[in-house]
Parts: sequence; structure tokens; C-alpha cells
Amino acid sequence: MNRESVRVFKALGDPNRLRIVKMLGERELCVCEIREVLGLSTSTVSKHLTILRDAGLILDTKDGKWVNFRLNARAESPHVRSVLALMVKSFDNDEAVCEDRKKLKTVDREKICSI
Repeated sequence: MNRESVRVFKALGDPNRLRIVKMLGERELCVCEIREVLGLSTSTVSKHLTILRDAGLILDTKDGKWVNFRLNARAESPHVRSVLALMVKSFDNDEAVCEDRKKLKTVDREKICSI
């Protein structure tokens, strides 16, 4: 097994990171939106996002005062693309994922982000 594979699976070995990947499968999000849904501190969410980004699973782009995170659906690595495709199709009936999806519909970055 190569290092890339190990890094990808380690990144997905945390329930909160799995939930983040599922949320990013819905839409691009900033740290504040993810923090609001998960109920974690900004620093914890940032650490999770760094791990996911370092594994090649997500990308970030600056948009004015926000940094938006999204799935890396066009990753160079076919392994990463395959894992993400599987993740998008998985866990849809998981209780936490269903709750996250509901919360995402009400999260408004204009109201919760204090930048």
C-alpha cells in the first residue's frame, strides 16, 4: 500500500472528517459554517480541514473575506477521485449526516462569521 492511500484512509478515519466530506458533497463551505454544524471550535475544524487538504481530498479558494472548501472531485490521483465518489454515495442514512444536512440548510455565513 502506498503512502497516498494510507494518508487518504487516515484522513477519513475520524467521524468528524467523514461528516465534513459529506457536507462538502452538498456545497462549498467556509470554516464558520462547518464549525456551526459540527459544534466544534474553529481551531479543531481548521485542523480537520488541513488533514483532509493534505490528503488531497479537498481544495480551498479565497473568496473575499472567506476561504471556501470543496471536494477535490478532479484530483490528479484516481485513488482520491474513487474514494470521494464512494464517499458522496455513502452514509446518506447515517443519523449524524442527516442532522448535518438539515443544519446546513439554515446556516448563514453572513450571520455567523465574524471576520
